[in-house]
Amino acid sequence: MTTSNSDKLITIIGGSGFIGRHVVRALAKRGYRVRVACRRPDLAGHVVPLGVPGQIVPIQANVRFPASLAAACEGAFAVINLTAVFHNAGAQTFEAVHEFGATAIANAAKTAKAQVFIHMSGLGTDKPSTSVYVKSRAKGEVNAAAGFPGAIIMRPSVVFGPEDNLFNKFALMARFSPLLPLIGGGKSKFQPVFVGDVAEALATLVDIGVADGKAYELGGPEIMSFKQILQFILKTTQRKRLLLPIPFAVASIIGTVAGLLPNPALTKDQVELLKADNLIDAKAEAEGRTLEGLGITARTVEAVVPSYLYRFRKAGQFSLPNAKPE
Repeated sequence: MTTSNSDKLITIIGGSGFIGRHVVRALAKRGYRVRVACRRPDLAGHVVPLGVPGQIVPIQANVRFPASLAAACEGAFAVINLTAVFHNAGAQTFEAVHEFGATAIANAAKTAKAQVFIHMSGLGTDKPSTSVYVKSRAKGEVNAAAGFPGAIIMRPSVVFGPEDNLFNKFALMARFSPLLPLIGGGKSKFQPVFVGDVAEALATLVDIGVADGKAYELGGPEIMSFKQILQFILKTTQRKRLLLPIPFAVASIIGTVAGLLPNPALTKDQVELLKADNLIDAKAEAEGRTLEGLGITARTVEAVVPSYLYRFRKAGQFSLPNAKPE
């Protein structure tokens, strides 16, 4: 811990989620006091042990209620917005969370006179897209910059880690299903980035403490197609499954029907997302707006993912490393 940071308070909106808990840990290690703002602080107790007693405090806040955000940001040196939804569910819509929420949080950070405001978005938001999700994320970036001059935008590719919804999701599917879907033939390309590296990037920008107004693009050291990701999952979990190509048109129909469920495994809009590659722009690399530019060495999929996917093998941790796929 760095004791010189103990007088600085960092508010993380949506800090109890997958990325949030890693950001909390990274900031706590640096000695910052962390306020974790979320809708259900009674369910956020898992973040408290990430620091010393009293260092991390969960509080209630909701992006749809600006007054709660104002209270959450009061006295903050930096405010980080990690809120996101991947499909519309009740009041938690793209418009409410990504657009209205970005405005409300940026305004709260500005009113609180925070020195830094970091807004989490995603790769591809600066390019034309047919995805409603991407469009709402793009509007969120505009709203964040308008509400807080110098707002920092973070655009990660697909994020992996112990609690991710990518490698874990398909590894679980492979346990029960004889086949895995290759939407669009599995040609879509990604640059998977480790959640710990994303957290380090956010913490580094808080350390720098300058509202530079830049958009940082975060990706790992490898480019993998969707097909390669599924092949890696099967190899790691020692499973032998059929990879079934599904045309985008058919996948859209499946997504439309599945999207009617409370917690859909696939939506039509997610199919639209897969039509475009999710890679770092060459301009961002040239300008140093990447992990490397922040002095962070990105970790590979192979270096991290097997450490948590082994549980999906037939005998879990007791499976032989070179066992034949089943």
